[in-house]
Amino acid sequence: MDSYVNLAYDYPVLGAFWTIMWIFLWVIWIFLLFRVIVDVFRDDSMNGWAKTGWLIFTIVLPFLGVFVYLIARGKGMGKREQDHTRAKMDEMDRYIRQTVGTTGQASEADQLAKLAEMRSRGDISDEEFRRAKERVLHS
Repeated sequence: MDSYVNLAYDYPVLGAFWTIMWIFLWVIWIFLLFRVIVDVFRDDSMNGWAKTGWLIFTIVLPFLGVFVYLIARGKGMGKREQDHTRAKMDEMDRYIRQTVGTTGQASEADQLAKLAEMRSRGDISDEEFRRAKERVLHS
């Protein structure tokens, strides 16, 4: 019965703080490592050999590889991310326009015809039709 019981006060507050800090830094490190790897694959200005070199460098010597990558190519990471996001948004906009079937603003006559059709099907009430018609005509 001489077994040692680990109580909460055996683990000091400073020790808990250091543990939480190291876990936090480790999570940030993993996030940064994956961010660099994604940026290497996303960058179209590098050829295959350059991408392979950076990947090997970040996998074999992860700390040094990531820090050197951030120093050498970190300035363009934000621009590449913005370009990627912009391209995705343009692709989504193109898809939506293609799916909807129109590329421009519908004319007033088209909008009024759609409203009349919705009213005749009973999708909107006469009051809603009147308000929508006023908005179309006054816009």
